[in-house]
Amino acid sequence: VQLQASGGGLVQAGGSLRLSCAASGRTFSSSVMGWFRQAPGREREFVARISRGGGYTRYTDSVKGRFTVSRDNAGNTLYLQMNSLKPEDTAVYYCAANTHYSDLTDDYHYWGQGTQVTVSS
Repeated sequence: VQLQASGGGLVQAGGSLRLSCAASGRTFSSSVMGWFRQAPGREREFVARISRGGGYTRYTDSVKGRFTVSRDNAGNTLYLQMNSLKPEDTAVYYCAANTHYSDLTDDYHYWGQGTQVTVSS
């Protein structure tokens, strides 16, 4: 599966952004999908993931209640709705695909190119 992330940008603290990840190939609906982010000087970290059918989601503690992951299997697209953004959310955000449930970066085999999110204070 090939992935293309988009939707990043510059936003003030408290604002919202919606990231999209367009997938090509026939394996999107059979893939567990995740969002990760990497801030300057830091390791890439797990943000959220969603099950194949979309019925199960999981978030890192720092984004719970603010971010929502969803997917449209008919349209081969993954989303991340980000509300109440904070300066510490500033990072490059990546979408990724996996064959099983995991929060670990090394378990994801297919990655998008990343989209920059910058939150100003």
